Amino acid sequence: MHGESLQHSLAVLLFQGDGSFWMPPKGSTTAAEVDWLFYFIFWVSMFFFTLIVTLMVVFLVRYRRRPGREEADELPHHNLALELVWSIIPLGLVVVIFWVGFQAYLNMSTAPPNAYEIRVTGMKWQWLFTYPNGWADSELHAPKGVPIKLTMTSEDVIHSLYIPDFRLKKDVVPGRYTSAWFQADEVGEHNLFCAEYCGKEHSSMLSRVIIQEPEDYLAWLENAAAFYDELPPVEAGAEMLKKYGCVQCHHVDSTASTGPPLNDLFGREEQLAGSQTITVDENYVRQSILEPDAEIVRGYQNVMPTFQGKIKDKEIDWIIAYLKDISSHYEQPELLLGTPEAEAGEAAEATEPAVEAGVDEVPPETSADGGEGVGDE
Repeated sequence: MHGESLQHSLAVLLFQGDGSFWMPPKGSTTAAEVDWLFYFIFWVSMFFFTLIVTLMVVFLVRYRRRPGREEADELPHHNLALELVWSIIPLGLVVVIFWVGFQAYLNMSTAPPNAYEIRVTGMKWQWLFTYPNGWADSELHAPKGVPIKLTMTSEDVIHSLYIPDFRLKKDVVPGRYTSAWFQADEVGEHNLFCAEYCGKEHSSMLSRVIIQEPEDYLAWLENAAAFYDELPPVEAGAEMLKKYGCVQCHHVDSTASTGPPLNDLFGREEQLAGSQTITVDENYVRQSILEPDAEIVRGYQNVMPTFQGKIKDKEIDWIIAYLKDISSHYEQPELLLGTPEAEAGEAAEATEPAVEAGVDEVPPETSADGGEGVGDE
């Protein structure tokens, strides 16, 4: 999954579409300001680089030491006109760069008063986006043509939300809130990265920004939560592990990572850090999600963030159902009592003795006058 996302991201960076060699395509209303300033600095730098290198080569050739050329009696030490030129022109360029950059910074830092707010939580190694109706998702959905304010915080270390197409980058810091905003006027998908090294799975902290028509966004938001309700609990549980980033630290192929593997976990005895032994059951799974520092498995560090207030009870139930399904230490008993199959089986068993004894139910003979025929008297 992460490999496919990384390949997609590299493809977007290498083949920019309507972008340039230096910059990706512009996906937000503020991207043009950033690009203008970038190219202004770029071409000013190219001009002075070319000028300085050209003059340097010319001076090296023309004023090189040669036989018959004597050193000048007096070297110039002061030229007012030249000094004014190389002071005023750079000063003017720096003032222009500062003013345009400062204006762009203010525009990108101050969200419009009518901005639509989405909460962002960064954690090792996953993004979680919480929408106004309480729904949380690992991908950022937003309506087209609407200013979006992102209110962000971190559960563990410093992350940095980076959307190249929007020219948007903002640190996400634990213990405080930071904010950023954007407005995308075209429907499409954009890559989202973490631009601050946050641990060994930093490069896997990828997501997408999905810009939709306003009516499509509202329909998605209304149906998003109901989608998981329609899945079988086991499948919904597998989706929850992806949604909340559990698979970043807990693998399901018996491979140890930042956290213990999840396959064959339910029903197994685990050694805790305090030399205690516990059997993994429903209560332990629930406690580990809501209070991950309560009981730590021996050999692992206490680095898991809490999901208290983020995950719903039914989502925990789905995760428990999935853990049971992938564990060889738990077997769901088959119970047939009360089912149509069981009732049919009981009826068949009840008729077997009569058939084996050769007893057939024969309707009584009826005489011509309507009486029962019991023989001639």
